[in-house]
Amino acid sequence: MNTTFRCDCPITSALDILGDKWMLVIVKQMLLEEAYTFKDFTESDEAIATNILSTKLKMLEEAGILTKSKLPTNRKTNLYLLTEMGLFLTPIIVELALWSDAHLRGMNPAIRRDEGLVHMKADKEGVVAGLQEQYRKMREQLLSGSG
Repeated sequence: MNTTFRCDCPITSALDILGDKWMLVIVKQMLLEEAYTFKDFTESDEAIATNILSTKLKMLEEAGILTKSKLPTNRKTNLYLLTEMGLFLTPIIVELALWSDAHLRGMNPAIRRDEGLVHMKADKEGVVAGLQEQYRKMREQLLSGSG
């Protein structure tokens, strides 16, 4: 990946990779919505354009946040899976959900109020660990062809 970083700040450097409006949406879809094929992403509520999706998936792959392989049960279908580096973004996804719930409802009253947010508020660390464990199991099943 040929990334030019703006400065030596760790936050700015992370945003140089993840600061685009689609990057964390894609990670969220993978982590929370079981999106792992191109079709899964294109059928999501976010309606990302296919050309943008292709570019962003390639950038995330080059950054080491996800891997691309073939679905063992259908060699024509690409399989996109979070790496351990990508799974390290789980706490950020959870924090964004909690922040949005607490601060953006006035601007967007349509934000979902679901059981997941209740669990996040009650046990943030437990939810993060559970999501990561669940994803690792799902990733292993997909890679072995039993998922």
